[in-house]
Amino acid sequence: MARLFLAIVGLVYLLLALWCSVDPASTSRSVGFTLQPGSGQSEFLVIYGGLELALGIIFLWPLWQREVTRYALVVCVIVHGCLVLFRTAGFLIFADIASMTYSLAVGEWLIFLVSLGICCFGKKSGATPLQ
Repeated sequence: MARLFLAIVGLVYLLLALWCSVDPASTSRSVGFTLQPGSGQSEFLVIYGGLELALGIIFLWPLWQREVTRYALVVCVIVHGCLVLFRTAGFLIFADIASMTYSLAVGEWLIFLVSLGICCFGKKSGATPLQ
């Protein structure tokens, strides 16, 4: 179950990386960014394209190397826990949040809670939940 969940999350990140890289204008607009020519475009490509690609690869990694499943799952919990923490702070600090941002928040919370649940309560042969 963990490998399937991570594969789905990994595919979502690959699609987001592709969308951010191929159509950065619409992607950035949907989350409220204005891309400045040059440095702004480069930064968006690197962080939203490159980092999401890296996360996608990490979450897909267990498909070809089963023994890294636990590692990828823990990374998923940490990454999405941090996203949830900062997204929640953003909702408390800032006003005029767009609907796309709320959609992202729901996805982040869902991924965090499911990955945490699998990490803590998933069945493992002879291992305790956090091993």
